[in-house]
Amino acid sequence: MTITVYKKPMCFQCDKTIEKFTAAGLPVEVVDVTENPDALAYVKDDLGYTGAPVVVVSEHDHWSGLRPDNIARVIAGGGVDDETPGA
Repeated sequence: MTITVYKKPMCFQCDKTIEKFTAAGLPVEVVDVTENPDALAYVKDDLGYTGAPVVVVSEHDHWSGLRPDNIARVIAGGGVDDETPGA
């Protein structure tokens, strides 16, 4: 499972999100949207988010903001790879 966190500088929620995943031993790819215009376009235009952090676990499992409930779910192995009914 690849966890990507799209962040901006000086973002407490971004840093705490990354900290929670790394403390659990999960690898995190960190992308600074202020340095990567394509990443900013992806989170805004494709995913529809305007705030940071944006966490992408899979095509169907992503969210914006500091979400301890989602972080705990992913750490516990509850990442969603496929949201197809009955999958």
